[in-house]
Amino acid sequence: MSEQEQQNQQQIADVTDKMEQVILDAEGKPLSKKALKKLEKEREKEQKKQERLAREAAERAAREAAEVDYATDNYGNAKLNMSQQQTNTKWTEIKELSAAMADQTVHIQARVQTSRPTGNKMCFLVLREGTATAQGLLVVNEDTISKQMVKFANSIPSESIVSITAIVVIPAEPIKSCTVGDIELHITKLFVISKVVTGLPFSIEDASYSKLDYEKDPTLNKVLLDTRLDNRVIDLRTIANNAIFKIQAAVGQLFREYLTEQKFTEIHTPKLISTASEGGSNVFQVTYFKRQAYLAQSPQLYKQACIAADFGRVYEIAPVFRAENANTYRHLTEYVGLDLECAFREHYHEIMYMIGDMFVYIFKNLEERWAHELEIVRKQYPSEPIKFDEKPLRLEFKDAIALLRKHGVEIGDLDDLSTPQERELGKLVKKEYGTDFYMLDKFPLGIRPFYTMPDPENPEYSNSYDFFLRGEEIMSGAQRIHDPVLLTERIKALEIDPSSLTDYIKGFEYGCPPHAGGGVGLERVVMFYLGIGNIRHTSLFPRDPKRVDP
Repeated sequence: MSEQEQQNQQQIADVTDKMEQVILDAEGKPLSKKALKKLEKEREKEQKKQERLAREAAERAAREAAEVDYATDNYGNAKLNMSQQQTNTKWTEIKELSAAMADQTVHIQARVQTSRPTGNKMCFLVLREGTATAQGLLVVNEDTISKQMVKFANSIPSESIVSITAIVVIPAEPIKSCTVGDIELHITKLFVISKVVTGLPFSIEDASYSKLDYEKDPTLNKVLLDTRLDNRVIDLRTIANNAIFKIQAAVGQLFREYLTEQKFTEIHTPKLISTASEGGSNVFQVTYFKRQAYLAQSPQLYKQACIAADFGRVYEIAPVFRAENANTYRHLTEYVGLDLECAFREHYHEIMYMIGDMFVYIFKNLEERWAHELEIVRKQYPSEPIKFDEKPLRLEFKDAIALLRKHGVEIGDLDDLSTPQERELGKLVKKEYGTDFYMLDKFPLGIRPFYTMPDPENPEYSNSYDFFLRGEEIMSGAQRIHDPVLLTERIKALEIDPSSLTDYIKGFEYGCPPHAGGGVGLERVVMFYLGIGNIRHTSLFPRDPKRVDP
């Protein structure tokens, strides 16, 4: 007798003993023939049930043991890629998939964002590559997809990287949960090429919720900003973040395109300097061999040196360092500066309006050439596209002060604008002029750097300007002083030691054309253009007074 049969017999005996004991205990006398007969029938019934269950279990085990996994060549964990071979496979990116490719076989490498089984014969995968997602499907068939393969697909940890072969199929209904929703990938081969081996700090789904999602369902998990930044590699995997930094790259590309067309030369200036860039105290001091040096606050002095060297028109895209203990939503201690400087013939407005045209070029091309990325970002960070004029609006500083006062804001004629006042002015300009982008000209001289040219008609003001987007400053610029005598007077007036700027002043003693320029904070432009509320979202690995990692 097998072990299973012995267990069945014991269970039947236990049941009988219990039934007899209950009868004896209740009546205190032997069982009647009728009761014994009934008990015998129940015992036989129970025995047959146990025999049936045992037989079914044995048959199931035999089937599983005998079942051949006919899909072993179609799935599994791939060997570590050490560049052992090259197959010249034609790979397709998820964003390239479309209904026009129906019935075609494609090869794709992507991350498994989620897996969802339906029984033991079907499994759905959400596959992600960059800013694009698509739905994959495995269904058991008699040729290529086995139950074991479906089980394997469902066991792949989220965020693992897979290589698949699939047939492009048009689904009965669009797949709204994926960016490429007009197709579905019917997977025929599935190999894991990089498996996640540790728990994720948060899920990509949780990190992808929008403000509207939280409003609809307050119980959704919210990933805090510090948690995101502490685990930036994972945070950057969301399709919105991927798109943000494609847009950031696009701003730099368009900046280069426009200025190259305008015959500018790209330069690369030192970031280790012997004195503070602009004579201020907000600099990072570093040990430079046996003396002290500083990280450059801007390329300002070197841009002007290049103008004195007859470069004519120059620009630079490079890091800028500011030792400001400003823990705000729009300040960083290290950011990417887009700087330019340009000689002019007659008036600094030649340069100011050219910069305005440059921003219009950037804004228009972003909407036209990066529409896919903008759509993705706006799903997680909803905002309206900016409004701007082909010829940017120019306001003078005194007119802006008058507009603020008209609406109850208290501010002096020569006071600098605070952030709340900038925002209020932006609202008023939007209401009165219908634009999110404008130039503010003729700032008070007392709130501008020493190298700013005074206004010849009113020495309390200057030939300087700021550019504003969605009510906040994105660029500061001016005509620079190119006369060494006037420059030295301004340096002394601000109680800066001229000897600390000897090399800078000397460049103008050799003769220098009138020139103007400005500096843009790349992260700030992207933040305000996209309507995102914190600059740390638009800095790849942000640095602020409290963060120097990761």
